[in-house]
Amino acid sequence: MESLKELYKIGMGPSSSHTMGPRKAADAFNRQYPAAASFKAVLYGSLAATGKGHLTDFTIKEAFYPKPVEIEWDYTTLMPKHPNALRLQALDKAGHVMGEKVVYSVGGGAIRDDETIGQKLNNVYPHTSMGAILEYTSAKRMLLWEYVEECEGADIWDYLNTVWQTMQGTMKRGLEKRGVLPGSLNLERKARRYLYKAENSPQYLRRMNNLFSYALACAEENAAGGVVVTAPTCGSCGVLPAVCRLVQEICEFEDNTILRALATASLFGNMAKTNASISGAEVGCQGEVGVACAMAAAATCQLEGGDNRRIAYAAEMGLEHHLGLTCDPVDGLVQIPCIERNALAASRALDCATYALMSDGDNRVSYDDVLATMMQTGLDMSNDYRETSRGGLARFFKEKVLRIKGE
Repeated sequence: MESLKELYKIGMGPSSSHTMGPRKAADAFNRQYPAAASFKAVLYGSLAATGKGHLTDFTIKEAFYPKPVEIEWDYTTLMPKHPNALRLQALDKAGHVMGEKVVYSVGGGAIRDDETIGQKLNNVYPHTSMGAILEYTSAKRMLLWEYVEECEGADIWDYLNTVWQTMQGTMKRGLEKRGVLPGSLNLERKARRYLYKAENSPQYLRRMNNLFSYALACAEENAAGGVVVTAPTCGSCGVLPAVCRLVQEICEFEDNTILRALATASLFGNMAKTNASISGAEVGCQGEVGVACAMAAAATCQLEGGDNRRIAYAAEMGLEHHLGLTCDPVDGLVQIPCIERNALAASRALDCATYALMSDGDNRVSYDDVLATMMQTGLDMSNDYRETSRGGLARFFKEKVLRIKGE
């Protein structure tokens, strides 16, 4: 597995695969061809299907500015190596191609090309399965966050502190803002309203409403193109910060305790990224919100005193009970059902942690098992349910709108 720095990325929303990845590819291509007079980008698969709602064209043009860029949307071609593909071309003054490159945005802001796709780059962890990590840490009598420190080095805590501060900043901005999110849905921000209701709710409802408001704040900031941390993606960025903030407030933990929880959570996100996928275009939302729930469940279980086995059990449940979750964003926007899913997945993460803590830590299905299942489930899904906005909620919402308009 790569460093957790490749999992927790700080950048602009609304999508790690459709915004952050293409921006990274365009920036690199621009530096490669400084003499180019103009550029062309051909978007394939999911990038074409939902790229406009995800601001893919905007971020590519911004990367090449002030040079002109032609964007071509290829809705029919599905590239064989990954559904999130783009072809970048550098053109001279006569319009002739100086050079081109096919790039794949494989999820979480990571990009690959024809030579590197499928490869595991810059590995810093010696083990390739969660089972192996649990065996190693058990033999060494080591906690999972200690294993992260051993592999990453002590300076990883400075990076995780930056991650946590950024997460808190995203929540703060999201809780302060009002109004309507950008895009065709005219969706109103709800985080501030939920926080107000939490403050005026009975004690037994207050904590849950606080949790919802924190998750909504991050997800709404992401939908508005704000600065977020991928955990593991932009579209699922609200789950882990929300549970960490709530548990910290309840238990009055120091930030260092939260950083250790983030370190442990990263193992489960990284394992999903390495051995399965966190790309909604490849495996559906189970790879985004499902993995985020697993990460948050692991973090919560550790914060509440769980040992390594119970932490792994909590993570396994968090993903297992999101198996089959489709990615069908309405109008290609990271809003419906994405924002609401962040809040509900945060709630489920707490439930999974509590359930695991009550258990003896033994379970028949391992995290490795559920990752393999998630990957196969994603491959078995129709393309319409993998971030194309052609199926599921996106399809029926569009048909409903057309009926109302009488078209």
